[in-house]
Amino acid sequence: MSKIKSVFTNMRVIIALICLVLAVVAIYPNFGAEGVAIRSVTQNSSASIAGFENPKPTSTPMSKEIIHSINNLPVKDSADYYNIVSSLKPNRTVHIQTNKKVYQLLTQEKFDTITLPETEEKKITETILDEKTNISKNITRTITVNKTEQISKGLKDIGLSIFDAPQTNLRKGLDLQGGTRVLLQPEEVLEKDQMATLVDNMKYRLNVYGLSDIIVREASDLSGNQYITVEIAGAKEEDVKELLSKQGKFEAKIGNNSVFKGGQDITYVCRSAECSGIDAREGGCSQISAGQWMCRFSFAISLSPEAAAKQAELTKDLAVVNEDGGDYLSEKLILYLDDAQVDELNIGADLKGRAVTDIAISGSGAGRSGEEAGYNALDNMKRLQTILITGSLPVKLTVVKTDVISADFGKAYVDNALFIGMLALLGVSVLVLIRYRQWKIILPMVLTAALEVVLLLGVAAVIGWNLDLAAIAAIILVIGTSLDHQIVITDNVLSGRKEEADIMDWKSKLKYAFFIIIAAYFTTSSAMIPLWFAGAGLLKGFALTTIIGLTMGVFVARPAYAAAIEILLKK
Repeated sequence: MSKIKSVFTNMRVIIALICLVLAVVAIYPNFGAEGVAIRSVTQNSSASIAGFENPKPTSTPMSKEIIHSINNLPVKDSADYYNIVSSLKPNRTVHIQTNKKVYQLLTQEKFDTITLPETEEKKITETILDEKTNISKNITRTITVNKTEQISKGLKDIGLSIFDAPQTNLRKGLDLQGGTRVLLQPEEVLEKDQMATLVDNMKYRLNVYGLSDIIVREASDLSGNQYITVEIAGAKEEDVKELLSKQGKFEAKIGNNSVFKGGQDITYVCRSAECSGIDAREGGCSQISAGQWMCRFSFAISLSPEAAAKQAELTKDLAVVNEDGGDYLSEKLILYLDDAQVDELNIGADLKGRAVTDIAISGSGAGRSGEEAGYNALDNMKRLQTILITGSLPVKLTVVKTDVISADFGKAYVDNALFIGMLALLGVSVLVLIRYRQWKIILPMVLTAALEVVLLLGVAAVIGWNLDLAAIAAIILVIGTSLDHQIVITDNVLSGRKEEADIMDWKSKLKYAFFIIIAAYFTTSSAMIPLWFAGAGLLKGFALTTIIGLTMGVFVARPAYAAAIEILLKK
């Protein structure tokens, strides 16, 4: 009993135990956690209107908002959530209780707009400025449009993307939770500050687009090629590639003259339902040919005073023409995205020579049905709004590789890795038991290996490092080196016992053992540095996890093991 007390009062063991406590606090285990965590909130959805907010990209897993019940029905996991949501009815009040507050939202009905073969006349009223009297007046004109009919499609998505409530603060990499990984390469070599600007711009663009759980980092290979790695949990491959591979250079021109560009010339972009969406004034959705539909969208933006003044300067000498019963300027406002024309807008005669800051941007989307065309139009609108807010990327990017990983595969990877890890630990323990045949050696050895894993995971939780398959492989490697080093320590301690009369011999044996361990540590760490850059940085997880694990083992856990084994084996 006195030996056990001596072990736990040893300074090296105390330091290891303090580090263990700090690691457990950082990991924050809560294996009985129930509910679903909010991954992201869709703009203008029922949830967004009710007050749900997108979690911050830097938030820890355990700090995310957790849904516990919907209409007093308990939500224990994702299956419960989807079962309850699928049973909701449109235009009903829903109460959602989270770990932070109770929300009250109104479900929305989903409609599909179809265009009928019949036409009808509609009167529209426009406000124009009389140049002679400088007085605004309303002009009413009649237009002919196709009749449309809205068909109910049931409940519209309430706008919450969720996942099972996290049980620790450990972040899962893309391999373990599913999602999309895109490897991009700039078309030209960038300086360090330019690369930092590009990474920040891409993060901002993805956040504005409504994606969360985002990792955007710079990478390179052994040949010096520059890359950008983007990992997004739960995102569609098409959305990510379209949003990131395009430079997103938006420009509006009158003739050959630029009026405004996306980014600095745009002070406000409307994304709410009140001033953005399918444009009913332009007929909404219509069938343009057999099996081909088109929907028009429109949203409001505000220009900077400088861009508005430039528009006034470019329109003051344009002629006024009558077209389709309305007065417009002789030149149109042409919209370009990545140097390709995407739309052209008539400029009302009342805007001639006027510095107007509030204008409307429109575009379209096509599909094989009215519903598909509507979805595509809204996706195009959302992408264009994002580019107008964030501006263009500093350089064009080429998609080198895209990986789409299923969440089901991620769970299988974790289960298999844990099984293999436990099997390896059990096999090594049996071999060590056969070799030493003493519980005083076996128990501390296994506990030390477990301690190193916990310390490694604690550091990963603190720095926000994502654990992926490469990291799990590194953890298994760390366990192997831990047991290997402990065997070196144990053999040297047992060798020192033969000459216990000479105390300095015992100490010198331990010093010799740690000389071997430190040399192996620096050798292995040096070997990890090339892996940091190999494969365009995709093996960085393996390299970093290995270095962290070895560091915590060599400087914290293994000295504590040496102290414990020295005390326990003394006669």
